Amino acid sequence: MAGNKKPWSGRFQKPTAKNVEKFTASISFDQRLYKYDIEGSIAHVTMLAGQGIITPAEAGKIIKALESILKDMNQGKILFDLSDEDIHMAIERELIRRTGETGGKLHTARSRNDQIVLDVRLFLRREVDDIFLLLHKLQEQLVRSAKNEISTIMPGYTHMQKAQPVLLAHYLLAFWDMFARDAERLQNCKDRFNVLPLGAAALAGTTLPIDRRQTAKKLKFPVISQNSMDTVADRDFIAEFIFAAALIMMHLSRFCEDLVLWSTDEFGFVEISDAYTTGSSIMPQKKNPDVAELIRGKCGRVYGDLLAIMTILKGLPMTYNRDLQEDKEPLFDAVDTVKDCLSIFTEMIGQTKFHSAKMYQAAYGGFSTATDVAEYLVKKGVPFRKSHEIVGKIVAYCLRNKKNLDNLSLADYQKFYNGFRADIQENIKLEKAVNSRNHIGGTATAAVLKRIREIEKQSVQK
Repeated sequence: MAGNKKPWSGRFQKPTAKNVEKFTASISFDQRLYKYDIEGSIAHVTMLAGQGIITPAEAGKIIKALESILKDMNQGKILFDLSDEDIHMAIERELIRRTGETGGKLHTARSRNDQIVLDVRLFLRREVDDIFLLLHKLQEQLVRSAKNEISTIMPGYTHMQKAQPVLLAHYLLAFWDMFARDAERLQNCKDRFNVLPLGAAALAGTTLPIDRRQTAKKLKFPVISQNSMDTVADRDFIAEFIFAAALIMMHLSRFCEDLVLWSTDEFGFVEISDAYTTGSSIMPQKKNPDVAELIRGKCGRVYGDLLAIMTILKGLPMTYNRDLQEDKEPLFDAVDTVKDCLSIFTEMIGQTKFHSAKMYQAAYGGFSTATDVAEYLVKKGVPFRKSHEIVGKIVAYCLRNKKNLDNLSLADYQKFYNGFRADIQENIKLEKAVNSRNHIGGTATAAVLKRIREIEKQSVQK
């Protein structure tokens, strides 16, 4: 598809230098937009014919050729060349080769400035829908795991110190909520970028009698952009998407951090399937959580994509500037990375074994029911700050004497406050501590099961 004549050659006396051609070309990466470019072009030429700007016969010839180009590109029959510069010119040149001068009418009332924004919006609309599906699959897996582990008690942590006992199911559903927010953010992002840009042309619109509503209907855009200058300058939606992708990656990374820690001998809470771990080239005994570590590492990669797009945009004057060509590589990278990570993480977590006995034993230590003792006193009318001080002294006593809360006798408890009764022993059991938190958002078995039912009901309604 190589060619030397540029679409702007009428203005220039010298051809583009070869090194400039190589430096400015984007065909190496924006070729993945070819389906969307052709989809937009078919809608555009249909509108041109509908408005009498070109004849129906010309439109039919162009559309037939575009459909054949799409078929050939899908089959890998068309090779790109640096002289094509970008995907728009590559397709237009091939169109003109197949249709002659008629193909030159496709670009009527259109600029590459609004064309590329259209392609990217169409691309991102499809990719966001794919990410929605991947998030949903991960959430379904989390619910399955939560139901399987509904009886598993584990230590909850703050500051990486044992804090209070919780259900493993409650922990898993915490990430369900994180990914639900991610899906909501993506939907909000999609609502903002699902806007037709075509018709803005270079920056000021066109003098030709176009019908943007017809194009929007053809391409299923519910909204039409209202300012031609903003339309070609706007890349907010790319930055917003990458930010949403970065948050998805951050949530995956935090989950992976726990799995990496929990898979160590020191914790022993989980065993990740052999299929999602690797060994050492020198130490035969090693089983490394490389998939989890790589997801954690790739989070930083998407952060880099976000920084890249924000830096590209920060100093641009209105309207279109060639800097904006650099928006696609961080976008494509963020899309590919988040999709790959969501997919493999869902597989991995579905084949991860949780060691409930080890978790229970860990939850037993660290005075994790100390707050339950304090709240026991609150129920007897002791101000919380006073009860906090009393229990703090009890914990200090236990540490000095190498005891746990359930090793203390009633007489021991009454040394610190004579209002303790025999039922204190029941109140500090792990099962009692967990199931006493039976309220909306609590870790009690009843509360978690209710939440699972709510989630499943929501899924059926969708």
